[in-house]
Amino acid sequence: MYDDTMTRTAEARATDLDAPRLYDGVRTRRMMSFVVDYALVLLLSVPAAILVFILGIVSFGLAWGLYAILLPVIAIVYIAFTMGGAKQATPGMRVAGLRVARLDGAGVDPTLAVLHGVLFWASVSVLTPFVLLVALFTRRKQLLHDLLLGTAVVRDR
Repeated sequence: MYDDTMTRTAEARATDLDAPRLYDGVRTRRMMSFVVDYALVLLLSVPAAILVFILGIVSFGLAWGLYAILLPVIAIVYIAFTMGGAKQATPGMRVAGLRVARLDGAGVDPTLAVLHGVLFWASVSVLTPFVLLVALFTRRKQLLHDLLLGTAVVRDR
């Protein structure tokens, strides 16, 4: 016999994402959370940059090549452990009262979180500021990378 308890639970969570109250003020809150997260990544990069500097001295300058990948690596690890964690939100998103939700009702794992971040940066790099216009025309105020990954950023409170 087939047990569809998991399916019904996922469907119930997915249909909960249709409530308009979940999207009130999401665009503004997303921009605010971006600024907070960007500042936190920059703060985390300071001790890492000092470490790379020291490693560069010890390695006669060889380690200084790590500066090229320092910020992207820190940002990816930051996103994987925060958005891909139990709260499904980065610290900036938590300050803004937001979280990421999958449209199928499942949780966001670290891999999806990293994809979400990488696609965000790729779309912003290529389509700025047009990437923000997508949110004006989608019911759930999703950006391009949200549509591609089947996610939505919703209010958590």
